[in-house]
Amino acid sequence: MTIVFILLAGAAALELAVHVAGKHTKLRTVLATLALAAGSFASGALVVADLTVFSVLLLLLGLYRIVNMLRVVEARMHEEYLRRATRTTTLVLLILQAGVLAAWLAWNEWHTTGHIVWGAVGILQAAVTAILFGSALRTVRRTAWPVRHGNYSDSELPTVTVAIPARDEIEDLQQCLESVIGSDYPKLEIIALDDRSQTRRTPEIIRSFAHDGVRFVQGNEPAETWLPKNQAYDRLADEANGEYVIFCGADVRFAPHSIRTLITAMLDRNKQMLCVLPGRSKGAYGQLSLIQAMRYWWELVPPRRFFRRPPVLSSCWAISRSALEKAGGFNAVARAIVPEAHFARKLTETDGYSFLRSSEALGVESTKTIAEQRVTALRMRYPQMHRRPEQVALVSLLEAAFLLMPYILSIAGFWVSIGTVAHVAAIAACVLGTGAYQIAVQASRVNNWWFGLLGQPFAILADIVLLHYSMWKYEFSTVDWKGRNVTVPVMHVIPHLPRL
Repeated sequence: MTIVFILLAGAAALELAVHVAGKHTKLRTVLATLALAAGSFASGALVVADLTVFSVLLLLLGLYRIVNMLRVVEARMHEEYLRRATRTTTLVLLILQAGVLAAWLAWNEWHTTGHIVWGAVGILQAAVTAILFGSALRTVRRTAWPVRHGNYSDSELPTVTVAIPARDEIEDLQQCLESVIGSDYPKLEIIALDDRSQTRRTPEIIRSFAHDGVRFVQGNEPAETWLPKNQAYDRLADEANGEYVIFCGADVRFAPHSIRTLITAMLDRNKQMLCVLPGRSKGAYGQLSLIQAMRYWWELVPPRRFFRRPPVLSSCWAISRSALEKAGGFNAVARAIVPEAHFARKLTETDGYSFLRSSEALGVESTKTIAEQRVTALRMRYPQMHRRPEQVALVSLLEAAFLLMPYILSIAGFWVSIGTVAHVAAIAACVLGTGAYQIAVQASRVNNWWFGLLGQPFAILADIVLLHYSMWKYEFSTVDWKGRNVTVPVMHVIPHLPRL
């Protein structure tokens, strides 16, 4: 064991030396390779020598350190960004491992019975899931679409622009434009941008609606420092003439009254920005979705207000042009996967932002398929972790500890002695966690009620797997969105020279 701990300390020293090496690329690569070898061997040997929860945690955190050193060896990112990002990850992971090691030593010194520990774990799990359950109830209540709203004459309503970016869209774009054209809003401008589609059908579809008032905008090739979708948003914002701009994807459908109802709600609440969680189109796909369910779970269940991170969705959102410009416009979020989150945080400070769920009163729906949900989640999950492996580690461990482990303890408690308190608390945590998940999926209408009751463990597992796959793709491969590699702007990757 002593040799193993010496190897762990040596691997940590080598990692720190990697960052001290600075711009000496060859030396840095050699040190990172040695750190990889030493850390891998020591972490594996520790688990073999003494298989405990603590040694497994040390091993898992060591795997993220390996990922961090692989980033150094690959050296795909711009130098300054690479040094800053890997240095932060190393320090955080070393601190976390030191904390686990200290807890392990304290456990060996002071623990008397496993029942006390498992009881404390179960009670903590029940407390956390109770907080999530209460937060879900509060969020769902506060995001319900208002039944009553003020009556505004046509002359009192502001001018509105519906802005739709499209790339290689055909059937979805056709149906989206038809639904917007059918709006009863009196002061409506509709603009659709062809984001350099690879097929001619997309610009042809947009131009075919010219006689209905749809204005065609030709997009430009994205700059290296811009995410393509954000550059399309920026161009649309420049072209828009309305006092309010509604950005939406081609998979969104509007009822004739939707835009009037949406703008009226903003005026009633005196909001400068509003994000809509769209209803699920019945004909789009079946009522079973693990990925989309967790996407909405993250927005509706955690107490995001404590972290000043309001819920947001990119499907359909409206913002006043003045608020957009005051927040810096899309130049402030050129690389951001979720640009609307920046504007939502800014406007939350002055109570100018709301997040609401669609209902029959609003009539906004989405037709995104299961395959599209998977691609979207892959593109979004790692950037949502601020592109940091240590955050992936923390979130995954928290999901496993508080959302998955209660199910394991509840079942194991019938055969393994963990104590009555721990068993009862674990069952309570299962009930509360499932209840919070059911609230989210029913509020978003993304799953049938019976699937909501059974699906949480599978949805959590899928979320953890997808999160790690997203991290791997961003760090060591490519993430394509409609034929474009978004890894270059998001991860500050140095693009390869084109082949001759």
